[in-house]
This record gives sequence, C-alpha cells and structure tokens, in this order.
Amino acid sequence: MQLKYLRTLLQPQDAHASKVACMAWAPNNCKLAVCTADRVVLLYDEQGEKRDKFSTKPAASKYGKQSYVVTAMAFSPDSTKIAIGQSDSVIFVYRIGEDWGDKKTICNKFVQMTAVTCLLWPSDTGIVYGLLEGKVRLANTHTNKSSSIYTTESCVTSLASNVSGKGFLAGHADGRVVRYFFDSEGSRESQGELLKHPCPPYALAWGTNSIMVGGCNKKVVAYSRDGHVLQTFDYSRDPTEKEFTVACGSPTGQSIVFGSFDRLRVYNWAPRRGVWDEAKPKEIPNLYTITSLSWKKDGSRLCAGTLCGGVELFDCCLRRTNYKNKFEITYHFSCCSVSPSGLHDF
Repeated sequence: MQLKYLRTLLQPQDAHASKVACMAWAPNNCKLAVCTADRVVLLYDEQGEKRDKFSTKPAASKYGKQSYVVTAMAFSPDSTKIAIGQSDSVIFVYRIGEDWGDKKTICNKFVQMTAVTCLLWPSDTGIVYGLLEGKVRLANTHTNKSSSIYTTESCVTSLASNVSGKGFLAGHADGRVVRYFFDSEGSRESQGELLKHPCPPYALAWGTNSIMVGGCNKKVVAYSRDGHVLQTFDYSRDPTEKEFTVACGSPTGQSIVFGSFDRLRVYNWAPRRGVWDEAKPKEIPNLYTITSLSWKKDGSRLCAGTLCGGVELFDCCLRRTNYKNKFEITYHFSCCSVSPSGLHDF
C-alpha cells in the first residue's frame, strides 16, 4: 500500500497546540467528521470540501463550554448519527441526518462515572467505549441504557475493531490487551486477556492475520492470534523517531498505518510469507505529532490529524503505473482508476 499526499483540509495553528483528538469517516463514504480543539465537529464531503459543522455540548451547561474536551468519535452504521465521547464523563449521540444542513439534535445521552477515553460503533452492536477507571462498556442506543462488558483497574487507552466489526481489542495503561467477540464467526479464538505489551498500547490495530501494537518505547510489535510475538520493528536507536501515538488498519486489514512525529509508517501483510513488510515511511517535516487517523471505508483515502490542529488527506492505493507517459493508473483496494499523468487521482 502506498500513500500520496492530496491536500490539507485544515490548516495547523502556528502559535499553540490545537490537538485534533478524533476524526471518523462515515460507513457510506460520503462524510468525514473532524473534531477540533474548540469542540466543534466539522463535516467534509468525500472530495474534502467542508460542507457543515456543529458545536458539541458539555455534560452540564453550568460548567461551561471550556470544561471538557472531546476524546473520541464514531459514526453510526447507517451514517446518520455521530457518537461523541467527552472528558466530562458523558457520551452524546447526535443525529446529523442524511443531507448537508439537516438539523443536528442530541438523540442519546450516556452519563458515566469517569471520563470517556475511546469508543467504537461496530455494526449492529451498539457503542463500545472505554473509561478512565478501566471499564469497557456497551451503550444501547435503542434502550438508552449501558452495561459493562468487563472491568479492570487500568485506564482504557485504545480500542480497535476487527475487519467484520464482530470483535474488538482494548488496550490498557498497564500494557494489557484484551480481546472480546460479539460473534466469533467460527474462529474459536479465545476471549479475555490476550497479551501484555511492554508499554501502554496507545497505537493498536487488528489486522486480518495478526495484531499490531505501538507505544512510547519506539517499537511496533506484531502479535499472532494467540498473543505470541511474530515480529518486532525496533526504532529505539533512531534519534529522529518518537513514540507511536495512534494506529489505524485498512478496511481489509491488509495494511496498517502508525503515526508518530512527522512520520507515518506503513506495514503491509505479505500472505505468502506470513509476515508484515514495512513500506517506505511517509516523512512530512513540520507535521509534528500525529494524534488521530481515520481510513475511508472503501480504502481509498486516509486522514491524519495533528497536535497543531492540522488535517491532511492522503490517497491510498496498492500501486501506481504510468501508461505511455500519458496516464497514471492507480490500483485502489476496491477499484482501478485512470488519471492524466502528473495529476492527482482524486
């Protein structure tokens, strides 16, 4: 898989940190949601044009708009709602409608005991979310009730879904990674604590054939389905490398991207050899720390948000070839497209 820079959707702030904490592509591929540091959700179309926005709200109005930050975000399976997790111990679900400009209303509210740290909205299962206190819970938007899936004493640092959305991984601050299935789909893989990573697994992704984890030790480790180490990519001796802050798997699970400082590292699964191959990293000077990643559901685009408030859009493809120096043929995950040579395929 190759990354090609397309455009900047949101300009970074020069004077101060303005972290883009979360972003999400809609399952229907028509909308991209980006939450800025001032707690506003910007909505872009599939071409990267800003079309709409709405402001999030605090858990209690008496505390004011500066009393919280947005920590996590996910679209509903039908792409008409967005779940927003916040540091003031609440999840709001906003109905955004199907068309640009539709009225944005809160249709669900889930109050928690501690801050929401991460969340997913797998198809048909409700909202899976992690809490600062270490619990992983499930919110049912039909009944407006939530229940605990399991409880630990260690903060939930990351969540990652498998390709089908029938299972998820949860990373905890003590290094533990827990696997849970709503439907094992006949895989016979075990549930519960799967492995213990040497550092908090802030960058966590579930590929088709293995699990990849990164963190502050400057290493990316690939684990097998039973939790054993398959490969280790060690960058601890590289003075230009920083900690891995976020990871995102492609919709097929065949590629995984890790974000760090000024850099995106791409790993592609080689099925014949049963290993991960590292592609040439995408070096972007002055990008600073990458704080969020989101992959379009058709696999054609990847968005990266940064500590300084920037949002960059990349084209993702399997390979590119020039035909008679006149056309560039781009092989995407689900299709092949042709554009004049030298122009971006967008």
